[in-house]
Amino acid sequence: MVNVVDPIQVRGKVIPADELSWRFSRSSGPGGQSVNTSDSRVELSYDVAASSALGPVLRERALAALADRLVNGVLTVSASEHRSQLRNREAASRRLAGVLTAATAPPPAVRRPTKRTRGSQERRLAAKQRRSQIKRLRRSTDE
Repeated sequence: MVNVVDPIQVRGKVIPADELSWRFSRSSGPGGQSVNTSDSRVELSYDVAASSALGPVLRERALAALADRLVNGVLTVSASEHRSQLRNREAASRRLAGVLTAATAPPPAVRRPTKRTRGSQERRLAAKQRRSQIKRLRRSTDE
């Protein structure tokens, strides 16, 4: 299990616990008799724009990839699927690490266009001619 005191790691960079902001509220999910008394829902916020933990390159990637999800440069994830606050804290930290890891991924390699081979072009045309012949033979000749 993840210790909630441990900092979150993203691509080898460590996000210290003092840059994370936790908020707790009552969850609408499972909880039995304690559902209206315990604050088991967790919101974890991380200020991507003001953080120095990621470094300039990863921070710019994250800001670009998460632009529609950030509010004033702050990324917020929530977890309320578990009955206990501790497990929701662990789920939120895992979720934040996953979102940041995906957002800071390097851009994909540029695709270099290739030409179709002569053999593949000939096979395609031959298949079209065979199909055309099949359809031509299906036609009725009652004219």
